[in-house]
Amino acid sequence: MRISITIIFVGVRFNQWTMILVFKHFFYRNYVGLSFWPFIILKHNALKGDAVLINHEKIHLKQQLELLILPFYILYITEWLLRSLWHLDFYKGYQNISFEREAYYNEHDMDYPRKRNFFGFIKYL
Repeated sequence: MRISITIIFVGVRFNQWTMILVFKHFFYRNYVGLSFWPFIILKHNALKGDAVLINHEKIHLKQQLELLILPFYILYITEWLLRSLWHLDFYKGYQNISFEREAYYNEHDMDYPRKRNFFGFIKYL
């Protein structure tokens, strides 16, 4: 099995550099992208041109940075598990995570990562 990795450096509006990695065999089912600070990891090279997806992942990078990275992942996983138990469905649990709700709600606003309020995810709890 051959694995190819593409690294692209993209300047973002909130004055930091984002590295985009492409891993074809990394994702489960319909998932196509994720943020793992400071990287955005995509399933296909063509997704680099999807401005809405990239903006969604930039919102997650801001969330991760403001929570000092590790606490973000702890809160994300904890909220996902609790919401999955509540809905008795892992995907519904994922859809209702406050971090995801903020990112989905604002992904079409390309200025949102720049103008976003600190701890903006709280209003989506």
